[in-house]
Amino acid sequence: MVTIEGKGKRVQTGQVVVTPNALESLKEEDIIRALTRHKAGDWGDCSKEDWDENELSLREGFRLFSVYHSSSGVKFWVITEADRSHTTILMPEDY
Repeated sequence: MVTIEGKGKRVQTGQVVVTPNALESLKEEDIIRALTRHKAGDWGDCSKEDWDENELSLREGFRLFSVYHSSSGVKFWVITEADRSHTTILMPEDY
């Protein structure tokens, strides 16, 4: 299990998986940067509603959802399951 502390938050990510489409579309450094931000509780470019939902989810143990953009401007998501068993990095069309 992967855990990181930052900004007063701590997100357990479990096993991290990346979809084949995301592997083809993103650079490794974009993936690492996004995962680091997600683990630290920085939900990226998600809406205020999703940001607030993530804050609740941290306290209540629900699913976490982040939105990021690669260095070339490509949007992608990071989702950690409610049980924190795994985190998936994917493109929106992969969902």
